[in-house]
Amino acid sequence: MNCSDGVTLSWRDLSIYAIDRGRKNVHKQLVDNVRGVAKPGDLTAIIGASGAGKSSLMAALAFRTGPEILVSGDIRANGISIDSSYMMQNSGYMHQEDIFVASMTVIEHLWFMARMKLDGRIKVSDIEKKISDLLKDVGLMSIRDVRINSGIDSKSLSGGEKKRLAFATELLADPKLLFLDEPTTGQDSHSANSLIAQLKCFALKGRTVLCTIHQPSSAIFNTFDQIILIADGRVAFAGGIDQTLRFFASQGYECPRNYNPADFLIATVAMGSKNEHGEEVAKKMCDAFLTSEASNEIDRMFMMQIQLVQSLKLPSKLVFDNKSVASRYRKNKTRCCSQLYWLFYRDFLQVLRDPSVQIIRIFQKMSIAATAGLCFMGSVNFNQLGIQATQGVIFILVSENAFFPMYATLALIPQELPLVRREYRTGMYPIYLYYIARVLSLIPGLIVEPLLFTAILYWLAGLRNNIETFWSTILVILLTINVSTACGCFFSTVFENVPLAMAYLVPFDYILMITMGPFLNLGSLPLYIRWVKYISWLLHSTETLTILQWNGVHNISCETTDPELPCITEGVGVLRYYDFDESNFWFDLLLMVVIYIVFHILACVCLWNRCKWK
Repeated sequence: MNCSDGVTLSWRDLSIYAIDRGRKNVHKQLVDNVRGVAKPGDLTAIIGASGAGKSSLMAALAFRTGPEILVSGDIRANGISIDSSYMMQNSGYMHQEDIFVASMTVIEHLWFMARMKLDGRIKVSDIEKKISDLLKDVGLMSIRDVRINSGIDSKSLSGGEKKRLAFATELLADPKLLFLDEPTTGQDSHSANSLIAQLKCFALKGRTVLCTIHQPSSAIFNTFDQIILIADGRVAFAGGIDQTLRFFASQGYECPRNYNPADFLIATVAMGSKNEHGEEVAKKMCDAFLTSEASNEIDRMFMMQIQLVQSLKLPSKLVFDNKSVASRYRKNKTRCCSQLYWLFYRDFLQVLRDPSVQIIRIFQKMSIAATAGLCFMGSVNFNQLGIQATQGVIFILVSENAFFPMYATLALIPQELPLVRREYRTGMYPIYLYYIARVLSLIPGLIVEPLLFTAILYWLAGLRNNIETFWSTILVILLTINVSTACGCFFSTVFENVPLAMAYLVPFDYILMITMGPFLNLGSLPLYIRWVKYISWLLHSTETLTILQWNGVHNISCETTDPELPCITEGVGVLRYYDFDESNFWFDLLLMVVIYIVFHILACVCLWNRCKWK
């Protein structure tokens, strides 16, 4: 198949079923044994009433059905049987629901998509010209610097403008086949007519364009070269507009003059409509189409494509070395680095464009640190009461940099999952690159917050006056907050939503908190729960901070007058009291690093599992 040629998409015996994943059986048949052809240069519309099966048919033709859908039948490009890999590399798909990163501007979004979709060897000047031309074509040049959706700017994109931006995004890669699901939804008549005219121009360049559309105006309807009328999951007719109207007239259903033909056709075969003889019109028309000349013409074109392939001795099936979307993004290291950079750029823009949350969190951290520090001021001394005060400060340092970041991260993946899933399934990038970029974008906040919190609390509370101990404490707290964030990322990828993730995370956190040291002597833990101390980074953090504060201390005074009360005079005694060991310092730090890595690996695997085609 010559890549420069247009693509004739043909299908036969195509059926689509909804699967009940719980019972693993067919729940409902959505499309029943349909056939059709879409040719390059033609603008083909799939029309029909709501629920007729339009979107299901187009998603199946584009190989973009979800795991809950089963597709059977023969789909070919220029007579050659294809799979999802071919379709992902050669087609664009504009979804009915527009999903964007709201904080990006129009031009930033298109630059990001160009960098992710286009060959990395294309010159920057060529990309700039391509984007500029697209913005002019879709009428978005005047709002190129407007954010897609923002409560800060006085202006953001309307629904119609978002549709045009989605259309421009799909045109970036100049696909051979373009699928559009309800492209005119949410647009006024002028914008809708303009978009359809642009689709027509794109088709005239030798591209194959299919779109679903619900109740098109007569002006839009007359623009289509071919229509596929779907009724209750079957094809009522497929062909040109005049050919369709003549066929319906031959069956006794003539479109009135000055009446929108689209409305007439859809209403005629609407579910439940019957003629004067009590026959279901949809079933009658679908049965009549199967024996019509138009249906026979589709079969002839289908066979001609196959015979052409055989005569040219081309392979009967396009086989790719890598399955599904994998072949799209298994590039060299340079390509991966470029994708990682642009993913990080997009994620970091979100942080910069919405600083209010980050600023509020920083002020919250500073105020909590100042309040706690003032409460402990003067209490941290080398005496018996000072031991309790010091351990109290350590508890606040650990817990404040563990629990809040953990819960704050739970919404991170669920709110971005629809966009990530859509982009991954089109082969834009591998999941691990997205995940690494997302984690990297969080790092500045995960450094600034604990640094400010620890510095304020440490010196206000009067912990050990030693610069080396202070910076070691900073290191431990940085590890603590990053491991906690990794745990939050893991739970956010495992569960479908935040409430469900929180339902499992809360009891897990209670176990970690109870076994972190201050509340329970570790040596007294029951055997069945003692293993938790090896995965509890809260325990490792508490132990290392306690070691930093008490290791080498020999002058703890005893003010008690009761000789029967215990008196700890050495820092080692404090460690023994909590069942800590000064030799565990580097081992604790190593375990925290290992836990951090394991959490992120598990989170990345779970995210990939939720995004992949199943």
